[in-house]
Amino acid sequence: MSGTAAREALLADLNLQQRQGVCHEGGPLLIVAGAGTGKTTTLAHRVTWLIAGGVDPSRILLLTFTRRAAAELLRRVDALLQRTSASQAGSRSAGRRVWGGTFHAVAARLLRRHGAALGLDGEFTIVDRSDAEDLLNLLRGEIGLHAAGKRFPLKGTCLDIYSRTVNTREPLETVLRRDFPWCIQHGEKLRELFAAYVDRKEDQRVLDYDDLLVFWQALVSEPAAAATLRAKFDCVLVDEYQDTNALQAEILKGLCPDGRGLTVVGDDAQAIYSFRAATVRNILDFPREFAGTTIVTLEQNYRSTQPLLEATNAVIAHADEWHRKELWSARQAGPRPALVHCRDEDEQTAFVIEQVLAARERGVALQRQAVLFRASHHSLDLEVELSRRNIPFHKYGGLKFIETAHVKDLLAYLRLAENPRDLVAGLRVLMLLPGIGAKTARRLMDELAAAAGRFAAWRSTRLPAAVGNRWPALVDLLSGLADRRTNGDVPSQVHAVRTFYAPLLEQKHDHASARLRDLEQIELIAARFPDRARFLAEITLDPPASTQDLPADPHLDEDWLVLSTIHSAKGLEWDSVYVLHAADGNIPADMAARSPAEIEEERRLFYVALTRARNRLFVCWPQRYYFTGRFRGDGHSYAKRTRFLPDDTLRLFDIMTPAGEEDADEPGAALPGATTQSVRERMKALWGDR
Repeated sequence: MSGTAAREALLADLNLQQRQGVCHEGGPLLIVAGAGTGKTTTLAHRVTWLIAGGVDPSRILLLTFTRRAAAELLRRVDALLQRTSASQAGSRSAGRRVWGGTFHAVAARLLRRHGAALGLDGEFTIVDRSDAEDLLNLLRGEIGLHAAGKRFPLKGTCLDIYSRTVNTREPLETVLRRDFPWCIQHGEKLRELFAAYVDRKEDQRVLDYDDLLVFWQALVSEPAAAATLRAKFDCVLVDEYQDTNALQAEILKGLCPDGRGLTVVGDDAQAIYSFRAATVRNILDFPREFAGTTIVTLEQNYRSTQPLLEATNAVIAHADEWHRKELWSARQAGPRPALVHCRDEDEQTAFVIEQVLAARERGVALQRQAVLFRASHHSLDLEVELSRRNIPFHKYGGLKFIETAHVKDLLAYLRLAENPRDLVAGLRVLMLLPGIGAKTARRLMDELAAAAGRFAAWRSTRLPAAVGNRWPALVDLLSGLADRRTNGDVPSQVHAVRTFYAPLLEQKHDHASARLRDLEQIELIAARFPDRARFLAEITLDPPASTQDLPADPHLDEDWLVLSTIHSAKGLEWDSVYVLHAADGNIPADMAARSPAEIEEERRLFYVALTRARNRLFVCWPQRYYFTGRFRGDGHSYAKRTRFLPDDTLRLFDIMTPAGEEDADEPGAALPGATTQSVRERMKALWGDR
């Protein structure tokens, strides 16, 4: 098949709007992809179109927000190339040569190669969020902020403030006033803390997540380095552009100053991550930022039925500012969405369970149904009742695998060997040993720094007797890991750490056998990496959610109901969706309704929930909420329907109660022999004769 014919074959399965996006040539391109309109399909076809047209895959940069999204896109690219024979040679692996990954992963890769232009040591290590918090906490103690006589923000809040300031590119005062008003009084001390934090990271040769973007932005701002990076890529494509922050937008501007070769894809109606410093302004203002932008809007929805789309279109149409689109579907038939008036949360729970089970009887598996809610605690009542009725469910959220203590312990050994200046990793490793506390651990790290990172300097150190023979074993372990001749054999390094750490794990943690199996899995994963630095960067920037335990007691249930926060549900879809607590105060959340911008984001979040449904959608509105506290009682209040369902949208919903109609009570028959007159006469008799 000729190159021209191959390119034409790529377009066979696309609609007109998708073809326009795929075939665009020249200046900046904004693809506004409504929910369920084939965004991933369009982006994969565009990458394939570029390669089939002669663009070297290694000169294409594809930025996504998860590694999985990048892998899926590139897998599709390879499949398309192979199907159409669009690549003359190496079509099966052309997608692998694309620079694909998350912003942070690509930043780390570029900084390893080009960071020297900024004086950045190429052997830096990357700290995850919890380690960054720990480093801030160490500095917080050194400066004495914990003993200032006032309630100084804790480490997590301090990092939130720091990160928000870095990523929004706004002054600290602005961030404090808008997002952390209770911390305004600590402005000067926070400046002191953040300055010390920046200096300490420089001293220890570590970068946090924010640093990766900051240094990448610095590269594209420095003329010589910027020219090198711009010459490296002919095309830059960005997925989920509505989720980018101001710093990421600056990076793209530095890479493509005039927008030539730049394609961004996203949906402003699904911008819901401002708490991560993302700003919807990036996608709204893209045409103004890049002159001559071509806007292609995808409106044909391949997920939902037309009745559902009519309702969701009406909800988002009330947004103050958005890229106009009217989603439609070829699937015209189907029930309208339902707004369910529930007396209280108990009735909401009972209704949802009854509907879920009824759908299951109709052939809709539990896994094809999802219950969505604004906040994790909104599902607690439902979880209790599901457990009582023995209905299996999976809830999305909770502690990440990389944040578990035993995994962080193992990685700390490797991080310390990679970078002996890493104070947080060093303190964690040392304080695992009996007899070593924070003060002794800090002294040992100071000795290591004075010895230029040579672990052998610890051999002559005098330590408490409780440490025993573990100390020389630890020094031997770290000295062996630090030997660059062993750096390429990552599984052997993990095995050595695991062998040393196992007795300590069994002493310090419960469920030791399961935790040890987690570490065995990490050893297997390590075999995929050519060196320790790459392994540590990868597992920090794209950590697994879990490891799969060894087969043990299998669950007899092969099906389960999905429970999820709305944020976690973004990008997913189910046959039937049940949205809980559609009442003001919950949707929008009372803590996210302080400004018009926050309310608009809450509207978009509600829209995301509604657009997850393929065939059935139930929006539940409990009207009575009981006050909860130390003691439960009958005190309650009535809730208003969410403001995101104004009266003009209700015509597109079926209004119902769990009983199936607005008033399920029927008038009873009159009681024989009883009249209002006779009842009143008996009442008057109570007062006696006058």
